Amino acid sequence: MKKEAFSKKFQNKEMMYGTLLCIGDPTVTEIISQAGFDVLWIDTEHSPISGITLQNTLIAARAGGTPAWVRTPWNDPVLAKPVLDMGADGIIFPYIRTLEDAERAVAACEYPPRGVRGYGPMKASDYGTISQMDYVTKTYRECKRIIQIEHIDAVNDLERIAYVDGIDAFIFGPNDLSGSVGMIGKVKDEKMIEIYRRAAKILRECGKPFGVATFYDEQWLKMWAELGATIFFIGCDYGFVHDAAGGLLEKCKKNIK
Repeated sequence: MKKEAFSKKFQNKEMMYGTLLCIGDPTVTEIISQAGFDVLWIDTEHSPISGITLQNTLIAARAGGTPAWVRTPWNDPVLAKPVLDMGADGIIFPYIRTLEDAERAVAACEYPPRGVRGYGPMKASDYGTISQMDYVTKTYRECKRIIQIEHIDAVNDLERIAYVDGIDAFIFGPNDLSGSVGMIGKVKDEKMIEIYRRAAKILRECGKPFGVATFYDEQWLKMWAELGATIFFIGCDYGFVHDAAGGLLEKCKKNIK
């Protein structure tokens, strides 16, 4: 039911909230999956999650009932293939810079003749309970294709990238985007905000949903919402553990003398 609700929200470009998973522990994943987020982001670019750990993280997310997107370490069909075959609900391609990069990402998700994906979905086909023809003609496309806008080159080529057939959504990465113009860490600088505005205008005109992966700040998130963003990834699993543990300790030190 939660997956169906997410699909409806995504299609209607309604507001959706997600969070990042970097630890790779199935128990932590299942707990967070039950917390009420619309979607989870399993990160394999900046975390040690890979292989069987990734598969177990996806299984735990499904057990908790929340769709899970996986960010690959790079825009590479070899890295994308196992993510697709494990049955991720979405795949996020990082550091897209050009039209050709975007087309390469789509090709990694498509079977020949349109793409280069080899057949072997395993978990994605519910271990063969979905027929091959049903999978290659319909089911495989349930996996969303998302590309990240985290380089100024992507912004400069966005009027072409935005209309690539086969891309479902876009996610801004403000930290790397700021770094690409020599302003790393200055994500709220007015020069950066002008870049966000320029890119958001193109995406609104394109009509595809977009969002941002960022920290929690009420005014910051409201700004993105005003730009038209509908997908927000906020917080992460290790941050939740750290903040809750530290917060509890501080309460004890403050209130128990």
